[in-house]
Amino acid sequence: MRWLLSILLVSALGQDSQQEASRHLDLAATWLTQYIPGSEAPGNLELGRRAESELIEVLRLEPNNKTALFSLASLNELEAHGIPDLDQKLRKFDEAASWYEKVLAVDPQDKNAYYSLGVIAWKEWYPNWLRVREQLHMKPDDSGPLPDSSARRELVERYGSLIERGISNLERALQIDPMYDDAMAYMNLLVRERADLRDSLEEYRRDIALGDQWVQTTLDTKRAKARAPVDAHRLRVGPEVQQLNLVHKIEPVYPPLANQGRIQGTVRFTAIIDEDGRVQDLQLVSGHPLLVQSARDAAMQWEYRPTLLNGKAVEVVTQVEINFALR
Repeated sequence: MRWLLSILLVSALGQDSQQEASRHLDLAATWLTQYIPGSEAPGNLELGRRAESELIEVLRLEPNNKTALFSLASLNELEAHGIPDLDQKLRKFDEAASWYEKVLAVDPQDKNAYYSLGVIAWKEWYPNWLRVREQLHMKPDDSGPLPDSSARRELVERYGSLIERGISNLERALQIDPMYDDAMAYMNLLVRERADLRDSLEEYRRDIALGDQWVQTTLDTKRAKARAPVDAHRLRVGPEVQQLNLVHKIEPVYPPLANQGRIQGTVRFTAIIDEDGRVQDLQLVSGHPLLVQSARDAAMQWEYRPTLLNGKAVEVVTQVEINFALR
């Protein structure tokens, strides 16, 4: 009888712990919904701190809670975009990467964590690659490799392993989901920029050719997705009509690297909106890679009025466009 009472007590404590963790997770979601990525307003920073505190409390109760781990990783990645100092930005990206690694320790098949690690590697490497090209007075369309051998060696020593880790993580994401076109786009960027570090023209051309293959594969994948039949349980709605149902819109943060490079344009997604009017999934249709992540982070927070069909709320497939224009 004593052992039975012990089992019942442990079970009750476990249920209490789960309920408490769920409460903290709900509070974190509340703060994150109001948080604006990139804003340095004191009130906004406090929202981020509150969300982080609640998520840490979830992990105290449930150390392997994947939702809390992924939310902390995403929050740190979003916060990095709003930090002007490059060294502090890189440290925040490293912190985000460490949380994504914890996600993978819990779920080694999480393609989005592998993808995010690849994207972070590119974000840490890209400004330094751009800086060296500018120091060497190279124009954006100037071919490589970098003409200064000492500059190439320095970049390889500092960022060579980071680039390879980024490529490896993107490859892992694509092994899990061969149709992951966002991962293909960043694979192209890392491979193409790695070409500048090669010591011979032959090696440079090989990487550029590989980048071209990823571009073509990305385009082919997007076309295949566009031709795929829509789930019969989802209603296809035109973007103009769905826009009228938008009740909560978060404006995207203009990515500093895109602003620096004078890059503007429109990012388009195919969006799935669930019965409650929340964005369930976004598939990239087109858009500059430097603008995509910021657009995705904003659009995932949009909320719509539920779409009714014969009086019943249904899932919706629609197109979402986010415009970036330089002031």
